Amino acid sequence: MFNKMKKLLEHVALALIRELIRRCKWRKIDWKKLFLAGAVMSVAGIVLPTFFLAYHWNIWYAPSLINDSSHQSLNGSMHLSKNLTEIGLEQFQLVPAAPFVSLNSSTEAKERPRASSRRRRRRKRSKIDDGPKIVPPPPRRTVSPHLQRYLRSLSPDEALLYAKREIEHAPLVDNDESYMHVPVFRNVSIFQRSYELMEMILKVYIYPDGERPIFHEPHLNGIYASEGWFMKLLEGNREFVTKDPEKAHLFYLPYSSRQLELALYVPNSHNLRPLSIFLRDYVNMLASKYPFWNRTHGSDHFLVACHDWGPYLTTAHKDLRNNSIKAVCNADLSENFIAGKDVSLPETAIRNPGRPLRNIGGGNRVSRRPILAFFAGNMHGRVRPKLLKYWHNKDEDMKIYGPLPTRISRNMTYIQHMKSSKYCICPMGYEVNSPRIVEAIYYECVPVIIADNFVIPFNEVLDWDAFSVTVAERDIPKLKEILLAIPLRKYLKMQTNVKMVQKHFLWNRRPMRYDLFHMILHSIWYNRLNQIQISQS
Repeated sequence: MFNKMKKLLEHVALALIRELIRRCKWRKIDWKKLFLAGAVMSVAGIVLPTFFLAYHWNIWYAPSLINDSSHQSLNGSMHLSKNLTEIGLEQFQLVPAAPFVSLNSSTEAKERPRASSRRRRRRKRSKIDDGPKIVPPPPRRTVSPHLQRYLRSLSPDEALLYAKREIEHAPLVDNDESYMHVPVFRNVSIFQRSYELMEMILKVYIYPDGERPIFHEPHLNGIYASEGWFMKLLEGNREFVTKDPEKAHLFYLPYSSRQLELALYVPNSHNLRPLSIFLRDYVNMLASKYPFWNRTHGSDHFLVACHDWGPYLTTAHKDLRNNSIKAVCNADLSENFIAGKDVSLPETAIRNPGRPLRNIGGGNRVSRRPILAFFAGNMHGRVRPKLLKYWHNKDEDMKIYGPLPTRISRNMTYIQHMKSSKYCICPMGYEVNSPRIVEAIYYECVPVIIADNFVIPFNEVLDWDAFSVTVAERDIPKLKEILLAIPLRKYLKMQTNVKMVQKHFLWNRRPMRYDLFHMILHSIWYNRLNQIQISQS
């Protein structure tokens, strides 16, 4: 059909051209007829090829481009073209593979803006939800084959001795080449050497024993999420985890203190004894089944517990309480926390386990932080009531509340308050730890820590004086005086340091070097090395 029409148009055009030449030759030009012929040729050249080309295209290519029948043409020709097509199809007994869409239809034109707008919205959401922009860390330093062979030849105890000696003679780090921000570390050279040795040497064995949900089932949201995220990321790790316990330098007890509470604690009983007995029996089972606990009396074993009760749950087992490494959020020197052996675990409040970095970061610049100090929260423990007693509604510069009132949160949310404050007050609750410390770092607000006997997370490597303020509980009445006494230049350095230390407190779904997962693991590794004595000989 298409070829016949093409030949017909060619014959008509040829005849018209011959007539035009003949008349022009003898100068007998009928302009009306010439104009009419041109108009006919123009209409035929536009309309007929459009129809038959569309028809031809639809027959051969439409199977791969199935369009929704609800789409409409800008000039309203959709239904007319569709009817003409159906008539043609009936005449030639052809069945189209898909509903017909004319070439001059606006369907594609409409869909492109919609698709692009959807992509823009997705990009906008991803910018909001994906959290702070993280500068990727440098790759691991290449280890020579000779050193690799040497390290593999060492027993676990010999490898730890080697690492201890290497750290004591750590080479100086060039400040310009370091990924770490030097001012926030006590000694960046020692930290970096220790971290590199951890990557080269450390192997962790995870006991497979224990039934769910108490064991091997991480709790990933809420204020106790740190223990769950560490469990999840360690159990999915191939770099540090070994299946051979004979090669392990550390042994992990994979239980969740939060899941233990949910499974065994009787609400309002105030009796933690059944929980500590359960944990005691678990350790005794491991000691009878494997030789590793009795070999060191638990000093190379560690647990990670963010629940306030974490330290108390170890009291029924003497070696677990005194010898094992306890990574706990409730790092209270007055309650069974041994500095230099145990690890202070940062308390992080995770609202969305699928996207732990959602809505994190993005604090205002200093010039847009009109509030001197901010706190809002429930009246837990001994410190917060005292804080409100001296500062609630007492000073315009000090925004100190109990739970944030609705009339205030309508105009400025809790997070907006943190982003608009120079200092964020982080008082202890029932226990010394508080998720506000990490929240303040997330929103680039200098944390003010009020908790006597609290061992601050990563205190063995981070210099908290460079990016936080510690206030004794007895000095709460002088809080504003203490903050105003800090010079502007020092505050600006502290606020910059808060931004730079932020990357060490982030939970990444896929762990990155120097992030929160690796910092916790390094603290456990570092404190294990602290227990090793090097003989003078």
